[in-house]
Amino acid sequence: QVQLVESGGGLVQPGGSLRLSCAASGSIFSISVMAWYRLAPGTGRELVAAIPDDGGSTYYADSVKGRFTISRSDAKNMLYLQMNSLKPEDTAVYYCNAVGLRGLNSWGQGTQVTVSS
Repeated sequence: QVQLVESGGGLVQPGGSLRLSCAASGSIFSISVMAWYRLAPGTGRELVAAIPDDGGSTYYADSVKGRFTISRSDAKNMLYLQMNSLKPEDTAVYYCNAVGLRGLNSWGQGTQVTVSS
């Protein structure tokens, strides 16, 4: 089991920045990929960015390429999402996700990001 807790959301003006954090605990050795998803009202869940445990290539949705950066701590127990040049359409609840061995698929509780003037 892996437990995930997000933090760092809030209200920011267009063009601003936020850094989301996700603290992972439990069987973090079993994680193979960590990712950020978002869910906005009236839309489906969107995969925003993902990072594999083996140091492979990161993934970004086209809508955030060049603006968002996903990273993970050396100890593998923290996941981050640096969000720059935020737009109103980035407004959503952002969720941390971990998948891995033995069917691992854990979710955090989500953190609200609101981009508005």
